[in-house]
Amino acid sequence: MMHQPPHPGEILRESCLAPLRLSVTAAAESLGVSRNTLSAILNGRAGISPEMAVRLSIAFDTTAESWLRQQMQYDLWLAERSRKRLRVRKLAAAYASVSRVKLTEASRG
Repeated sequence: MMHQPPHPGEILRESCLAPLRLSVTAAAESLGVSRNTLSAILNGRAGISPEMAVRLSIAFDTTAESWLRQQMQYDLWLAERSRKRLRVRKLAAAYASVSRVKLTEASRG
């Protein structure tokens, strides 16, 4: 299993807000969100949405993709932790390869 990545809220708090000595209230105002919304992210109770990623990219001169990538890595780590408890049956190899071809064709449009 992969190592535990930090929650994006921790990165936001330590790498963006702390160096600027920004309070949660001041940062929330600058981002155009409520204090509760930002606090939930900073405390790991909420994730970074695409809209929040855009807000953060504007405020801190980063990319929205970098924030979403961090969130995806954290979410995937959480999901992988429950892998053994998941009740999933493997599909037949032939069916899986046919589905892959159909998905590839569908993506070409």
